[in-house]
Amino acid sequence: MKVEIENKMIKVDVQYGNRKKLSIHIDSFGFITVKAPKDTSQEVIVSAIESNGKRILEKIHEIEVAREIPKAREYHAQGKFLYLGKECFLHELIDSSELNEEVLKRNLKKFYINSCKTIVEERIKVYQKQLKVKPKIIEIVESKAKWGSCSSDRKLTFNYRLAMAPIEVIDYVVIHELCHLLHMNHDRSFWRRVGSIMPDYKEKEEYLARYGHSMSF
Repeated sequence: MKVEIENKMIKVDVQYGNRKKLSIHIDSFGFITVKAPKDTSQEVIVSAIESNGKRILEKIHEIEVAREIPKAREYHAQGKFLYLGKECFLHELIDSSELNEEVLKRNLKKFYINSCKTIVEERIKVYQKQLKVKPKIIEIVESKAKWGSCSSDRKLTFNYRLAMAPIEVIDYVVIHELCHLLHMNHDRSFWRRVGSIMPDYKEKEEYLARYGHSMSF
């Protein structure tokens, strides 16, 4: 379902079930899910979204800003950068001797891209066996909006900045996207499948929402 709020079109996944009240949830990716009692009309759902429009837009804005605000870094051997959830000296990640800032930035980005590719491919091998799915293509990309995505042609993409996150957070994003090979929408079946592999996945979502802005260089 798509609903227009203040001239901005937002996509909403609606889940119907045995519940008494309607609720709206926005995860760390900016995905919006409405959980509603059975037989709830579309008009009621749209009205609920519109009445919470300001809060929804503010939350989406917070997520977008958090992913765009860069943290100032010092590009020298003792400068600190995140890798797998820990701060490391630049010289521990790449060769930092006698190189200018522009070259160091370029080489560090290559390091993150290559590391992310290696880690993601290894973790996919682990979880695709459990989920009994297999992606057709795996790509590492640069994105300000998403940590991962799954297309209808079974292509999975992952943000190279994930290499800065703890391995269990990377695992969550891998599981999240692999589960989309079974359920393209964020419906109840999707989250049930994610939870069957990683019961504490909400903690990983919270990590990305809270610390995603610091995963930059």
